[in-house]
Amino acid sequence: MDQSSTAFKTEDQSKPLLNEIIYPDIEPGIIKRGMIEASYSHEEHREEERRLHQLEPVILENIKTIRLEFKNILRIDLMWILPNLTKLCLNCNKIEVIENIGMLTSLKELNLSFNFIEKIENLNTLINLEILSLFNNRIETIENLDGLVKLVILSLGNNLIKSIEGISRFLFMDSLRVLNLEGNPISQNLDFPLSKYVIAVLPKLNYYEYTFIKDEIRKEATALFHRELREIGDKQEKEIQTREILKREQSQASRLASSFVEHLDGHQLYDSLWRGDDDGRILMLIGSQAQDLAEEYDKDIFEITQEIYKLGMDRFVEREKEIQDFMENLYNGQEELQAMGQKEIEDFLQFKDRIFEDARLTHRQLEQNSMHGEDDDSPENLKLSDIIDKLNIQFEDCMNDMWQTLMLQELHLHEAIEESTTNFHRRLSELMSKFVEQTQAFFVQLREIAGHFSENMTEIVTRFISTKLALQDFEDVPIELRVFMDDRDAILNLIAGMKDSHTLRIDEREDRMATRSKDFIDNMVDNLYIREIERHRAKILEINSFIEMMTEAMASLPHDVREELLVEEYA
Repeated sequence: MDQSSTAFKTEDQSKPLLNEIIYPDIEPGIIKRGMIEASYSHEEHREEERRLHQLEPVILENIKTIRLEFKNILRIDLMWILPNLTKLCLNCNKIEVIENIGMLTSLKELNLSFNFIEKIENLNTLINLEILSLFNNRIETIENLDGLVKLVILSLGNNLIKSIEGISRFLFMDSLRVLNLEGNPISQNLDFPLSKYVIAVLPKLNYYEYTFIKDEIRKEATALFHRELREIGDKQEKEIQTREILKREQSQASRLASSFVEHLDGHQLYDSLWRGDDDGRILMLIGSQAQDLAEEYDKDIFEITQEIYKLGMDRFVEREKEIQDFMENLYNGQEELQAMGQKEIEDFLQFKDRIFEDARLTHRQLEQNSMHGEDDDSPENLKLSDIIDKLNIQFEDCMNDMWQTLMLQELHLHEAIEESTTNFHRRLSELMSKFVEQTQAFFVQLREIAGHFSENMTEIVTRFISTKLALQDFEDVPIELRVFMDDRDAILNLIAGMKDSHTLRIDEREDRMATRSKDFIDNMVDNLYIREIERHRAKILEINSFIEMMTEAMASLPHDVREELLVEEYA
C-alpha cells in the first residue's frame, strides 16, 4: 500500500528524494528482455535454485508477476512478450508516459508510483485491472479511468490534482471500494472538505485515504453536498439516459437471442429455405400453379414458426423469473454480509480508538522520559514499555478476531453462492430441456410440411410436363426447364434436391436452437462462477488491505508521537 510513502508529501520534497533513491550506477533507458528475465529469475528462484534455473530458458508466457523497481526506466516497452502478466510493478523509475501496455488484458495489479507521469492514458483495455497505484507522479487531471469497471483500489495521492473534475466519473466504476487522493493541492484546500465530497459523491466507496467510512460520516457528507449531488445527477443525466437506451436495446436483442426464437416471428424461416436453392428456383418457373402452392407453403410454415416463437417467448419469461429470483437472492445475501461486516468493522474501530488513545498517551510519556534523559531500563520506562506491549497484544488479538470473523463470513457466503449456482444450473437446465423437447414436435411438423410441398410440386410439375409433351408446345416453357422435358428422372432429382435443401435448413435451425440453448446455460453459469470468483477475490483483497492499514497505523504510532513532541518543543 502507499502508506509507506507518506513521507513524500509534496512535489518539491518528493522528486529530489526520488532521484536520490534511484540507483546512480544504472543508466536511464527502456525495458529490455534481459531485464525482464533477470527480474523473473530473482523473484522466482533463490541462491542455488537460481543458479540452476539460469541454465534453463525463461518461458515468457508463464510469467505472471514482474517487478522492475529502481531501474531508472524512462519508457515502458516490450510488454507484448508477457501476454499472461497479472501483476506489473514499475514504481520508482523515471517513466513519463503510460504506454505500450494495452495488450496486457490479464493484468490485475499495476503499480506506477513514484514516476514522472503527467497524464492518465492508455489504460482502457486493461479491463481486468483491480489495483492501480499512480501515487507520487505529476498528474494534474483525473481522466480516462471510468472504463476500468473491475478496479477495486485506486491511489492518486501526491500528484498535482487541483480540481474535483473527474471524481464523479468514478460513479461508473461499480467495483471501486478504496480511493486515495491525499497530498494533492485539492486536498490541501482548507475551505473545501474533499474527503466529505468524495464520500458523498461515491456511495459505494468503503475506504477513503485508507480510513473506513462510517455511516454517520456518509450521512453527514451527503447532507453537506446535497446540492452538488443534484448538479452531478443533472450533468450526467443525458449520459445515463444514453447508456440506458443502449442498455435497453442490448437487453431487447439479448431477450430475443436468449429466447432462441429470433427470426421466427415472421417469414424469415420460409425465406431462408429458398436461399441458395437453385433447384427450387427452376421449379418455380412453371407458372402460377407453382406460385400458388408456394404461397400456401409459406402460410403453413409461418403458422408453425409463430407457434415456436410464442412458445419461446413464454419459456423465456419463465427462465427470466428463475434468473431474477436467483440474482435477487444473490444480491440480498451479499448485502446482508456487507451489513454484518460493517458492524464488525465499526465495533473494531471503536475499540481501536480506545487502544490508540491509551497507546498514544503511553508512548508520549515514554518519549518525554527519553527526551529528558531517563534511561530506557528505568523502572518507570520498563513499566511503560510493558503497558505498550500489552496494548499491542490486545490490539493484535482484536484485529485477528475481526479478520477471522470477516473471512469466515465471506467464506460462508462464497460457499453458499457456489451451492446456489449449482442448484440454479440444474433448474435452468431442466427448463431448457423441456423447451427443446416441445420445439422438436414443431420442427417435425415443419419437415412434414416441406415433404407435402415436394409431393404436391411433383404432381404439378409432372402434369405440366405431360401436357407440354402431349401438345408439343414448348414455346412458353422457360429455357431452364426445357433441358428436363424428356428426362423424368432429372425432374424428380430437381424436386428431391429442393426437398433436401429445405429439410436441411429446417434441421440447421433446430440444431442451432438446441446448441445455443445449451451454450446459453453453460455461458451464463460460467460467467456467474467467474463473477463470484472476482467478487470473492475483491472482498478478500479489501479485508486484507484494511488489516494492513490498521497494522501500519499501529506500527507508525511511536513515530507519530515523536514527531508531535518535536513540533511542540520547537514551537
